[in-house]
Amino acid sequence: MTKTIHILNGPNLNLLGQREPDIYGHATLDDVAAQCAAAAKDCGLDAKLMQTNHEGRMIDWIHEARDNAAGIIINPGALTHYSIAVLDALNAFDGPVIEVHISQVHKRESFRHQSYVSLRADAVMAGFGVHGYVLAMQHMGQLIGDGK
Repeated sequence: MTKTIHILNGPNLNLLGQREPDIYGHATLDDVAAQCAAAAKDCGLDAKLMQTNHEGRMIDWIHEARDNAAGIIINPGALTHYSIAVLDALNAFDGPVIEVHISQVHKRESFRHQSYVSLRADAVMAGFGVHGYVLAMQHMGQLIGDGK
């Protein structure tokens, strides 16, 4: 049975490719989904990408991942910097968690330097553009085995 990795995206990532392309690039979330699916397949995994602008929905998806996912790749967007509730939900998940940020957050506003999610994450990718998702999936393959 193939192991599924949930790729969870937070607020405003539905606008990827349109919102601040000088920071986030021109790739869309559909492009990210296709790249992640290909990378997952190479690792013997499946990828399920989801996006929400709502903190409660993100928490619900993390709870669902407890029964349906071998690992979580999460770009929580702005939730990164203030959501203790997302951190608490991730702490209840037993599999590996990789945090992804498209931009190099440490070269941006100081409030972006704080991440509650990092307190749970097994790895953090920041500043790789959307390629960070692919790198996260490759690392996830190493963390949970190749599934083959």
